[in-house]
Amino acid sequence: MTRRLVGGIALLCLAILGGACASRKEGTDMPAAGGNEGATLAAPLRCELSVAPRLKVGEPVNVTFKLTNPTAQPLSVLNWHTPLEGLLSNCLEITRAGTEIPYQGPLFKRGDPSAEEYVTLAPGATVENTIEAQLAYDFSQPGTYRIAFRGPVRDFTSKQAEVPRPLAQHRELPVQCQAVETTVVSP
Repeated sequence: MTRRLVGGIALLCLAILGGACASRKEGTDMPAAGGNEGATLAAPLRCELSVAPRLKVGEPVNVTFKLTNPTAQPLSVLNWHTPLEGLLSNCLEITRAGTEIPYQGPLFKRGDPSAEEYVTLAPGATVENTIEAQLAYDFSQPGTYRIAFRGPVRDFTSKQAEVPRPLAQHRELPVQCQAVETTVVSP
């Protein structure tokens, strides 16, 4: 009897988890190029990082972040946790010799965003921002540093009337961004 009860509970748990996974997928729909937000995104947002290939210890480490909308419709993107908002979060993963360099910048507890915290990209448009990464990450040791965007974009929509959205309605959008490297040498 105990074995049957345990088996029944296990099946019930699997059924509940399966339903939760199915409903989770429905909430992650992305806009199609020229289509509705319920369709699949034809091409994800394109992301690009750039940094000087060689710097001296103590020089500014200027990292430029570009985000491009390859779709046929405008997209509004929340700038939180991206370099578009500056160095207000641990938005970069920086390593030297395989060891992650800890983020030492400000941390914020956030409520619902304002409309000003969204960036609207027209079809084919690019938005960019350059940050001084050494202000929040330690580049004081010579070596090769690998810099990557952590992603994802925390919220996006193709419907301007939805901006801003409360936290509970946010939909993340994965963004693939090629990592870049810079070699920091002694002065």
